[in-house]
Parts: sequence; C-alpha cells; structure tokens
Amino acid sequence: SGPHDVAPAADGTVWFTAQAAGKLGRLDPGTGRVDEFSLGLGSAPHGVIVGPDGAPWVTDGGLNAVLRFDPGTHAIRRFPLPANRANANLNTATFDRAGRLWFTGQNGVYGQVDPQSGAVRVWDAPRGPGPYGIATTRSGAVYFASLAGGYIARIDTGSGAARVIEPPTPRQGARRVWPDARGTLWVSEFHAGQIARFEPEENAWRAWRLPGTDPQPYAIYVDERGTVWVSDFGAGALLRFDPASGRFDRVAGQAGETWIRQLLGRPGEVWGADSAHDRLIRVSEGE
Repeated sequence: SGPHDVAPAADGTVWFTAQAAGKLGRLDPGTGRVDEFSLGLGSAPHGVIVGPDGAPWVTDGGLNAVLRFDPGTHAIRRFPLPANRANANLNTATFDRAGRLWFTGQNGVYGQVDPQSGAVRVWDAPRGPGPYGIATTRSGAVYFASLAGGYIARIDTGSGAARVIEPPTPRQGARRVWPDARGTLWVSEFHAGQIARFEPEENAWRAWRLPGTDPQPYAIYVDERGTVWVSDFGAGALLRFDPASGRFDRVAGQAGETWIRQLLGRPGEVWGADSAHDRLIRVSEGE
C-alpha cells in the first residue's frame, strides 16, 4: 500500500496514508486489524494528521485537495485547491490554535483551510518549490520547512505572510520540522546529513551530524520526554538522539533497512511509516 505518513489517535488506533493505493488506512494495534478506505479515483495521499475534531485530515497530492475523513460514517469531505493552483503536490498539514488547517505544497505553495467556512486560501512560498514539513508549537506559532528552498519559515496566521529564517548551513535541505515542549524547533536537514536545533527567542542555531558515511535525515519528531527521533535514509535506520549528551543510538529490533518517511507519537510510544517494507513501526517507552 506504500504507507507514507502515520497519525496515532487518542482512541488507540493509528491512521496512515496508503499512498500507492490511494487509500487511508486504520490500524488497531490491539488486534492487528487493518482497514483501508478508498479516497477516490486519482488519489495519492501524502500526509495525515488527527484534527482537534478527532477526525483524520489528509493532504492528497493526487486529488490536489485536503480531505476530512469521518471515522464513524466514513464520509469524505473535500477541500479542493483553487483551479489556478493545480498540481500543488500537497505534502503535510498542521492545525493552528484557532482550528484552521495549514498545509504545504512542494511545488511552491502553502495554504490554509477553514473547516467552518470551507474556504481554502493559498500563498506562493518564498523561493518557489520546496515546502515540505509543517508544525505548530505549543504557543501557536506555525513553521514550515522548505526542502528545495533551504530554509524554515514562520507563518503569520493572521495575514498568511511567511517570514524566512535562514539556517547557517547553506543548501542544507530542511525537510521536516518539529517543536519540543519549550517551543524549540528541530529540523531534519536532508542534504547536509544533520539535524539542527533553532531557538526562536535567542535566534540561535546548533547542528549535529548523524553517524555514518552518507546520512540523510528525513523524518523528525520530539517526544514528551524531549527525546529526538530521526529516520536516516542513508543508513536505513531509525535513530534516537539525546540532546543533553549529543549521542545518537540506533533503535534495535528493525528487520533490515527502514525508510521511515514520517514520525509521530503519543505518550509512551513513537510511530513511523516504513515504505520500504510496507509496514508501520512502533517503539514503546523503554525499548
């Protein structure tokens, strides 16, 4: 099915995008049961997150639309992009504190969906193509990373304007971004082979190179304990990083290489979508 992104839900289930099949999947970890739901002809879902309403929201590059899937009725509500924004290559989404969804499109856009009115707004991204990962801090700030543009940006959720923040490493390939509990941002810098930490209040950066000869950090996530998790496409591995010591550890129990394109979690566990083996991966606390 080609799982790309994964989203653990509060009820214990886990949603994932089956990108190669044009479906949304749901796993019950307790029973191992997997249900898949077709998203429509031409669907190629990339991202999925669980919204404040408890429903999975999907960024679908094939349909060029954001989708809301009702977990009870299985009804799908589409929020298509405007006709003049065709082929946006929709990527990832996040919700702001007002309940509006913000999304990225790798072909050079970012945008907003208002679930109440149904309105969809789209802006041109700085430097064109590249917007990829996006996340919201606890204080409500929304940031996205631009893989091709080589920057992160903060979105003014009122005006929609994006302010570019330059990492000190040029052409680093900022791919995904995730905040910790303090509002510090962690960025996977795919081309530079490193993860970077940005502290907005101090405007300070620090970076750590992954171990190995050709690291390619892809997904990044910070759990409730402050541990940083990162997938390395160069080594085909999932790594755990301790910011205090600067130490990377490879997570045990992986069968062969893993190509984890996205990581998310809930208290006590971290989940990843491994497209190399058509599977989901769970790491529980203490493993």
